Amino acid sequence: MAAVLENGDKRESEEWSSDRGVRRTETLGFYETQSDPSKHAGKKRNLSDLSLLRFISAELTRGYLLEHNEAKYKERRERVYTCLRIPRELEKLMFFGFFLCLDAFLYLFTLLPLRVLLALMRFITLPCCGLSGGRLLQPAQVCDILKSVIMVICFIMMHYVDYSMMYHLIRGQSVIKLYIIYNMLEVADRLFSSFGQDILDALYWTATEPKKKKRAHIGVIPHFFMAVLYVFLHTILVMVQATTLNVAFNSHNKSLLTIMMSNNFVEIKGSVFKKFEKNNLFQMSNSDIRERFNNYVLLLIVCLRNMEQFSWNPDHLWVLFPDVCMVIASEMAVDVVKHAFITKFNDITADVYSEYRASLAFDLVSSRQKNAYTDYSDTVSRRMGFIPLPLAVLLSRVITSSTKIQGALAIVSLLMFYLGLIALKVLNSIVLLGKSCQYVKEAKMEEKLFQSPPTGIPGKPAKKSVGKVQSPQGVPAEEMQSESIINQPASLSESVSTLVSSNSSEQFMTTPNIEDKGIAQDKSESKQCSSKEDLLEIDRFTICGNRID
Repeated sequence: MAAVLENGDKRESEEWSSDRGVRRTETLGFYETQSDPSKHAGKKRNLSDLSLLRFISAELTRGYLLEHNEAKYKERRERVYTCLRIPRELEKLMFFGFFLCLDAFLYLFTLLPLRVLLALMRFITLPCCGLSGGRLLQPAQVCDILKSVIMVICFIMMHYVDYSMMYHLIRGQSVIKLYIIYNMLEVADRLFSSFGQDILDALYWTATEPKKKKRAHIGVIPHFFMAVLYVFLHTILVMVQATTLNVAFNSHNKSLLTIMMSNNFVEIKGSVFKKFEKNNLFQMSNSDIRERFNNYVLLLIVCLRNMEQFSWNPDHLWVLFPDVCMVIASEMAVDVVKHAFITKFNDITADVYSEYRASLAFDLVSSRQKNAYTDYSDTVSRRMGFIPLPLAVLLSRVITSSTKIQGALAIVSLLMFYLGLIALKVLNSIVLLGKSCQYVKEAKMEEKLFQSPPTGIPGKPAKKSVGKVQSPQGVPAEEMQSESIINQPASLSESVSTLVSSNSSEQFMTTPNIEDKGIAQDKSESKQCSSKEDLLEIDRFTICGNRID
C-alpha cells in the first residue's frame, strides 16, 4: 500500500504514537492506522492489502499542495494578467500612433501649402532686396517645394487613370483570383513603402547637399523623376487596393469581404510562433499602426466612391456602416490576439508598450528642436514605414472627382473646410506635443534631447566618446542645449551634418550592447535603470521601421 501511495505523488504526514507504536497516515483528512513495520518485518505482506477497493480509495483520497511549486504558479498567473492587460496597453499605443500618422497626413494638406507659399515669397523678394549673399532657400524650404511639386505632378497624372474602367475590370474577376490579387497588393505595398522613403530621402539630400568639388551622385533631376515615378506607381497600387475593397463591399453575398477579413487571421499563424525580441516587437507594432491607418483611409475612399454612386444619399451610409465596423473590428481583434500570444510566448511584459509609446513621443519632441535634421513627417515615415504622399494624392483625386465646386457658396464652403483642417491640424499637434512631453518625462529621456549624435566617417563605425561631448566648433554640449540635434541614428541620406556608416548596417539589425551606445554620457550621470536602457536600445532602431515583419 505504501508503494502505491508513493507512486501517486501524494503528501502524507506521519505521526507516530510512542506508547502504542502505530503510525497514522493523513490523506485529505482521512487517517489510516498502521502497525509499526519493525514488528512485522519477518512477516510477508498479505495480498488482500493490494485489493482494488483500497486502490480506488487511495485514488479518491490522495492530495497534493500547489505551494510546493509556488514560483511556477505565480508566473502562470502573471501571464494571465499580462494577456488581460495587452488589449488596453496595445490600444493606447495604437491610438497614439494613429494620431501621429494623422498629424503627418494632415500636414500635406494644411501647413505644406502655406510653407511653400512662404518659400516662394522668399525666393522672389530676397534678390529684389539685394540680399543675394546668402542662400535663396533654406534646405527645409527646398524639401517642401519638392514635396508639393511631386504631389501636383502625380495628381495631374492620376487624372489619366480611369477609376470606373479599373472597377469593372476587377469586378469581372473570380473571387479566388481577387483574393490572391489583394494579398499580392499588400506585399507590394510594404515593399514600396520600404524602398520609397529611401528614394525620397535621396532626393532631399541630393537637392540640399553642400556643394563639393567631387560629385558623388547622378544629379537632382534623375532623382526627382525617380521620386515622381515612385509616388505615381505607389498611388496606382493603393488605388487598386481601394478598388478591390470596394468590389468586396458591393458584392451580393459578401464572400470576398469575408475571405479578405479571414486573411487577417492568417497573419496570426505567421507571427505568434516566431521568436521576438523587444525591438522586433516594436517594429511589428509600428507596422500595425501604419497598416491600421492605411485601412482607415481605404475605407474612407470606398465610402466616398459609394456615396457618389448613390447621389450622396445618407441612407446608403447606414448600409455601408456594418461592413465598415466588421472590417475595423476584425483588424483590432487580430492585433490583440497576435500581440497577446507574442508577449506570452516570449515572456515580454505589457509595460513594454509604454516604452514604445515613449520612443515615438521622443521622435515628435526631438523634431521640434531648432536644429533638428529631419521633418517630423519624415521621422514618422522612417519609423513606421508610413509614406503619406501616395495616400494624399489618391484621396485628393477621389475627392475632386466625387464633388463639384460651382458657385460662390461652394467656394466659401471649400475655404471653411480648409480652415477647419488647419484648426484640426494645429489642435492635434498641440495635444500630441503635450502628451509626448509627458511620456518623455515619465521615461526620463529629457537629457537625450540635448546630446549630440555620434560622429563618424562613411565606412567606419563611430567611436565611443569619453567625457563631455564636443560640438563641431569645439564648444561643450552643455552650452549648446538649445541648438543641439537629436541623437537618433540617421539613414544614408538623413543627416545634414553627420553621415552614418553605410557598411555597418548590422548595428541597426541586431540587438545593440547596452554599454556600446555610441552616445556621450555626462560624468555626473549615474547608472541607467533597466527600463531606460531598453528605451535607449529601441531608439537605435529608427531605420528598422521600414522592415517587413
